[in-house]
Amino acid sequence: MSAARWLPALALVAWAAGAAPVRAQDAAAEPARPEPTTSAATTSRTPELQVIAPDALRKLLERHLDLARAIADQQGAAPASSSPSSDTAGADSAAGAENTTSDSGIGISDVEWSRLIAAAPGQAKSLVQTEGYFAAKAQVERDGRIVRLTLEPGPIARVGQLVVDFQGELAEALERRDRQARELHDELMDRWALPVGAAFRNSDWSDAKTAVIARLRAEGYAAATWSGTSAEVMTGDDPASTEAPKVSIFAVVDTGPLFRAGGEGSIGITGINYHDAERVRALAGFEEGAALTETRLLDYQERLLRTGLFDQAAVSLDPDAAMQGESRVLVQVKEAPLQNATTGLGYGTTTGPRATLEYTHRRVFGWAATARNKFEVGRDRKAWDGEISSHPNALMQRYLVGGTYELLKTSEDRVISQRLRFGRSEDLPQRERLAFIEFERSNECSYDGGACVDPLTLKAASANLHNTWRRLDNAVLPTRGTTLNVQVGAGWATGLAPTLPAADRPESGPFTRLYGRVTGYKPLPNGFFSEGRLELGGVLTKHEVVVPDSQRFRAGGDDSVRGYDYRTLAPETAEGGVTGGKLLFTASAEIAHPVSRDLPSVWWAAFVDAGRAADSVKELNPAFGYGVGARWRSPVGPLKLDLAYGQELKQWRVHLSVGIAF
Repeated sequence: MSAARWLPALALVAWAAGAAPVRAQDAAAEPARPEPTTSAATTSRTPELQVIAPDALRKLLERHLDLARAIADQQGAAPASSSPSSDTAGADSAAGAENTTSDSGIGISDVEWSRLIAAAPGQAKSLVQTEGYFAAKAQVERDGRIVRLTLEPGPIARVGQLVVDFQGELAEALERRDRQARELHDELMDRWALPVGAAFRNSDWSDAKTAVIARLRAEGYAAATWSGTSAEVMTGDDPASTEAPKVSIFAVVDTGPLFRAGGEGSIGITGINYHDAERVRALAGFEEGAALTETRLLDYQERLLRTGLFDQAAVSLDPDAAMQGESRVLVQVKEAPLQNATTGLGYGTTTGPRATLEYTHRRVFGWAATARNKFEVGRDRKAWDGEISSHPNALMQRYLVGGTYELLKTSEDRVISQRLRFGRSEDLPQRERLAFIEFERSNECSYDGGACVDPLTLKAASANLHNTWRRLDNAVLPTRGTTLNVQVGAGWATGLAPTLPAADRPESGPFTRLYGRVTGYKPLPNGFFSEGRLELGGVLTKHEVVVPDSQRFRAGGDDSVRGYDYRTLAPETAEGGVTGGKLLFTASAEIAHPVSRDLPSVWWAAFVDAGRAADSVKELNPAFGYGVGARWRSPVGPLKLDLAYGQELKQWRVHLSVGIAF
């Protein structure tokens, strides 16, 4: 049979592969030419792919089509000199057809390119199905080296029917009309990511199933799993229809048993060397038979860390289905050092330079108690604060005894305080409470030409209750939420002032002290953040009764009214000094914004402060301070540097502070 008889067929194959037409004299002269192989000698130049589709789908196809990846591989591997300088529309020379090779000398043949191009439409339709387009149409056209893939996605598929059945202990509880089971069931269905009418995507389908299992396991169904799931797509018989395909979802989840806390000894603890394992078990916060939810386990872990006895703590559930009625809780801890000391050097615009030493012993005298002592020596303040407190019990309560000595000087006065207190604290994630009885002695005097004049010796015994509530998105660097601190105290005060005239000497009598401070944080549009503060305080007593300085109020300084010196916005003495007042009012408003996107932790700020301490309402006219500042939101809290103008003083003042005042 002559070669000329096969010319039409060979020409058709060559045209489909994008090669030059076969000429009669070539076929006759080379009847024994072998078929193309994947060797470098028979590879064609790499095609150029153009995808015509909506942006999101175009990017999907350009990343995942086999044809697109093969082109990317060839372009990345081919030497620069292998690219031809010009193209002919649909015809290349035999030499040009052999130019595209990889560094290894292995290229892609014309036949392989033809296969990839022919498979592209079908593969494109399969890929867009993952995005919910089950009625897509795709076609490919070739113009020389250019391969043009056009995709019409059609309407996205939507959920038309949803059936989710439950098996296991949750289903049994639902049959008993258990309230908690019903609430959990309703929550799961309300949060289901693919309700009827929702667009159906593979990623959403996967996320919906994962979310259900994760929520069930978080609620104590540690063995929950899907026993069967299906999503059937009904595209209809009419290919020209524009109606969205419907998806019918059928799923069955087996919750398995509800894991509950076992009795004594069901909490296994590792890592204990110094402390009492039974006290660690008592911190669990749940009783035998309680459902071991993720919230309870995380709360137990948080309690362990809040004791200050452990550097690390991990609490998990043993998911042994045979033990679900008396499940084991596994606790692994790393104890903090039994003793540690910390030293520091610092500077504050309120009290000047300072050096500190803090020593902690976490099992003092072998007791289940922590001793803490802190010493501070500075230009304007010298202080010691010490406390011995029991390790927390199951209610996160500690019993404590503590003492304080403080010498504090300002440009106007000097105060020496000694205090002894007995009480009980409660430390929970969103609330702190301290109830205590305190005995205090205070020596106060004003400066007159550098000399201490009109000394006062004041004593007080009081019962106090302090509460702090926090609702913050971040306890260290908040941007949303509120904090509230409320203090209530009542007691009896006595005073001695031998150098004062008899009419001015303090009398003995009862007093009540009230204090409140609320701080709010709120994000604003365009990347701004706001912070507001209101502070009120009052001492209720007869005019002749004077309470120690720590029971009275002063304003001014970093966390009070910026633009004024520390504790100087307060009543003046007859000699022109400053003393504590019976009433307090301060307020602050601040806005801030990150300096740039490249420095998201560095903010600029603008603020207005107002406030004063006084002995009567008519004297409580606020002093104003306003200015600008910079904030560095460090991992340990915000570092604030402010330049504030005190309107009363008509001068500028720099303020530097670290951390959040609650």
